[in-house]
Amino acid sequence: MSRTNTSFLILISLLLIAIGMSLITGPADLSLAEISQLLMAKLGFGASSELKGTILWQIRFPRMIMAVMVGAGLATTGAAIQGLFRNPLADPALIGVSSGAALAAAAFIVIGAGLLGQFAYWDLALPFFAFLGGLASTWLVLKLGSDFSGSSVSTMLLAGIAINAMAIAGVGIFYYLSDDVQLRSVTFWALGSIAGATWSTAGIAALILVVVIMLVFEAKSLNAIVLGDSEARHLGVSVEALKKRVVIYTALGVGIAVSLSGIIAFVGLVVPHLVRLAIGSNHHVVMPASALLGAILLLAADTLSRLVVAPAELPIGIVTALVGGPFFIYLIVRQKKRLGLEQ
Repeated sequence: MSRTNTSFLILISLLLIAIGMSLITGPADLSLAEISQLLMAKLGFGASSELKGTILWQIRFPRMIMAVMVGAGLATTGAAIQGLFRNPLADPALIGVSSGAALAAAAFIVIGAGLLGQFAYWDLALPFFAFLGGLASTWLVLKLGSDFSGSSVSTMLLAGIAINAMAIAGVGIFYYLSDDVQLRSVTFWALGSIAGATWSTAGIAALILVVVIMLVFEAKSLNAIVLGDSEARHLGVSVEALKKRVVIYTALGVGIAVSLSGIIAFVGLVVPHLVRLAIGSNHHVVMPASALLGAILLLAADTLSRLVVAPAELPIGIVTALVGGPFFIYLIVRQKKRLGLEQ
């Protein structure tokens, strides 16, 4: 068995373990045997506890699906952005989608109820506006990063940094304008959580799978563009079209993820880098492996968030930041050493 096949077998096994741990972890005890019994009862074989069935099907299953989809989406878009920017330290947040979503979410929480009336109480109103904010900021990055000669990755990066800064300033203004309840809501959303997952939000999160598949199909082109724009053109890749497609797919995937779960840091940065360290930089392998490892990491982080301060829950964004921050420092140190050796 090849190294790649072994790696995928390990990732799939870890994903199944992470799913099992996610389903049994929580204030109410559920064993794997009870989950098996509930699954059989759902198929019409035998009886089961109605209360435990409700906990499994209405709370933990949607939450597990949400974690898998959001983790896979963030990691795959991270791998695509790193390939496009030819920089292993790049992150999907660089194109402004996360900060744009945060600004729109803060605006909705602080002033939305007063302006929108009954629409503000729709369950998906906050994710809807956050998604629109993420798309709007990405459109602005694309617009600023393009001219008559095409789009520039470096200009898009600078535009993303500027828009991120302005969006963060806007969020700060809404912090200042908010009352205590609104401030708590904005803060909790910004820290990231999938605790409120329902079948409706899990169904929307499943759309991320479409984005993941579309990005996997771009693997060949991403392999070419890593060599450079000129080399990619000689290999038959439409570089400008590829840049726009990858940025749009990333905006859609991250926009859906962030709108439903809030800002979850470092998944899009750490996971693709770990995959490249383990099994190489071929995007035909990196993209699907990143999706699997991203799902595993977010399931593990969500499970840990339920255990650390049980029976309360720690926002999942805090857990990923605590893991991702030190790893990011390690990447910077490793990059400096590698560049020092090259010089």
